[in-house]
Amino acid sequence: MNCRHCGSELTHIFIDLGSAPPSNSYLTEQTMKKPEKWYPLKVMVCNHCWLVQTEDFVGADEMFSDEYAYFSSFSSSWLEHARNYVEKMASRFDLSEESMVVEVAANDGYLLQYVEEKGIPCYGIEPTRSTAEAAREKGIEIIEAFFGVAKAEELVKEGLHADLTVANNVLAHVPDINDFVKGFSILLKSNGVANFEFPHLLNLVEQNQFDTIYHEHYSYLSLTVVRTIFEANGLAVFDVEELPTHGGSLRVYAQRSDLGQHPKTEAVTELQRKEDQSGMNSINFYQGFQDKAEKIKIEFLSFLIDAKQRGKKVAAYGAAAKGNTMMNFAGVRPDLVSYVVDKNPAKQNKYMPGSRIPIVGEDKIKTDKPGYIVILPWNLKKEVMDQLEYVRKWGSKFVVAVPELEVL
Repeated sequence: MNCRHCGSELTHIFIDLGSAPPSNSYLTEQTMKKPEKWYPLKVMVCNHCWLVQTEDFVGADEMFSDEYAYFSSFSSSWLEHARNYVEKMASRFDLSEESMVVEVAANDGYLLQYVEEKGIPCYGIEPTRSTAEAAREKGIEIIEAFFGVAKAEELVKEGLHADLTVANNVLAHVPDINDFVKGFSILLKSNGVANFEFPHLLNLVEQNQFDTIYHEHYSYLSLTVVRTIFEANGLAVFDVEELPTHGGSLRVYAQRSDLGQHPKTEAVTELQRKEDQSGMNSINFYQGFQDKAEKIKIEFLSFLIDAKQRGKKVAAYGAAAKGNTMMNFAGVRPDLVSYVVDKNPAKQNKYMPGSRIPIVGEDKIKTDKPGYIVILPWNLKKEVMDQLEYVRKWGSKFVVAVPELEVL
């Protein structure tokens, strides 16, 4: 396999998690009777441009189907994050009724609803029908398509240039990252701004976040590699923020490299220095991650087996993609985790891919009173613990496995 960005041959393995089905391919009663497609889940690192990337096995059309079940609006903390973002961008870049905001991967309208509240013209681009329809129900204009150069050129011909483009947690999800990024340099107005948020690879490595690796994430990104990819495709990074979301993310600000007028901030220089000092441009930084993941797997399995032997029922909360990575890498099945609770009705009454653990509503916890509740989306640990505080009444305890096993 060759690198998705620079085309160099890939020879260095970052981590091999065995095999798994696509992480959001939830099973129904009907599909439970059929075999699942499992694909290798191996991640490579390019020692030329330092792009960390999964091997090619699963097509985007299979992972982002009409029945895509990830809806952003089911996380209250993520909605607050979106609201705060819109307030900040509207103020910083003087967005008004004369502006145009475009969100790529608009999902269910979780963010653009706040743009509309301010009276700022906007539209979203979203390839999955299930979430696109949810956004339209909020009154948001959605173009149902994958984004890239061809779509950007089409939009520009229609006069739909952007003052601000938003791309939250999608840069890692695109197989052709060059085509995707180039599309933003075409869609932006002369002094427009492109924002990208994505989990920071530095945190993934330093905090053992191996469960954020799954087939939907084609790339694992640092400021170093993002600047390289952007510069090759007509964008220049002028600012960056470190965020607590998703276990530690970056918000990158970019502009057209030919016409942009925003000065580069000291934050870019400082974070670049931090990555350089950590050794992210050396192959040594990426070695040894396999051992860390296997240590977490063994600790998690040991806990589940011990709970089983002591007659303690274990449930989980959050049928998230990272949870599917953990369950399938560890080989967990319903005998060790009885069910997974999720707020999203689109996931309820289905089954986790691979592990085939049933997904249920929150009422199940109230009637079943499990001894332990494993929080699979550990990045939402506080939100989940606050929501389920009542389980303390019967002595239930919360558990997280990443970055290390904790019983809370």
